[in-house]
Amino acid sequence: MKRIAALLLTLTFSSFSAAATDSFKICWSIYVGWMPWGYGAEQKIVDKWAKKYDLNIDVVQINDYIESINQYTTGEFAACAMTNMDALTIPAAGGVDSTALIVGDFSNGNDAVVLKGYQELKDIKGQQVNLVELSVSHYLLARGLESVGMTEADVTVVNTSDADMVAVFPTASVTSVATWNPLLSEIMSMPGSNKVFDSSMIPGEIIDLLVINTDILKANPNLGKALTGAWYEIMATMSDVGKAGIDARTEMGIASGTDLAGYESQLASTKMFYTPASAVEFTNSVALKATMKSVAEFSFKHGLLGNGAPDAGFIGIETAAGVFGNSKNIKLRFDPSYMQMAADGNL
Repeated sequence: MKRIAALLLTLTFSSFSAAATDSFKICWSIYVGWMPWGYGAEQKIVDKWAKKYDLNIDVVQINDYIESINQYTTGEFAACAMTNMDALTIPAAGGVDSTALIVGDFSNGNDAVVLKGYQELKDIKGQQVNLVELSVSHYLLARGLESVGMTEADVTVVNTSDADMVAVFPTASVTSVATWNPLLSEIMSMPGSNKVFDSSMIPGEIIDLLVINTDILKANPNLGKALTGAWYEIMATMSDVGKAGIDARTEMGIASGTDLAGYESQLASTKMFYTPASAVEFTNSVALKATMKSVAEFSFKHGLLGNGAPDAGFIGIETAAGVFGNSKNIKLRFDPSYMQMAADGNL
């Protein structure tokens, strides 16, 4: 599996590019909350902030989401857009000390369990569920099953690539999927599809981040400033109610394979932190620590924290509310300091 390959290569590459330099690569993949990176690159907003700090920043789109995280883990990229769970189970579990530099949004309906021909989640019992195994979709399914008194033993998970999800749904053998937008929107437009559980029912648990190698950030703090400054300039344009905002959202929609209306429907089920102050408030909350505890427990149960992990707290996760897990083995950090600089106008 790609996930295993990333872990095996970590020891070789985890210190790659940690020294001070002036050229960096960051990567992202298609998702409503990460489209701003593509827009920021196209509009030269990232370049503008890179030049402010005498840096070169190359923003690269990777079509396979898990592959983008694997490449970050092996040192190919200094930073990568990923969810909180994947940040824990791939780079952090692989020994790469990583920092959530920007907390961009949380899924508030963008991830869902869909049944074909059935109206309620309880009807999923005994069915096969097609999803990207060990991803946030798998986590969402587990949380949904908990809500109706079931466990994963009540269903059969069928590992399915995100690239194949839309194509397999119409086939007779597929009766249930768990996936995310924009795939979710396409599936929901098909006959017989019914959304029975979504991430709005577990608000704040599926979080979308820009994750950066902690050693690289420490050696190159201006990179953190440039990326954060660029992000919030993009956010200001994107959230504008006038023509500038409409043009930006239209461009992002087209780039993600839809249009303005389609993209705005996805934004409606996304809690975007358009201002740095709102992101800082969320990142500083006690709830974040509790969320990461839940994510770590799911990850441990599914063997995602590594073969040697004795418990869910094997990997330390640092938050403003304290550390969950082993404080001597912190590999994932939620650091609001750069977002706070943006809120204070100090970038």
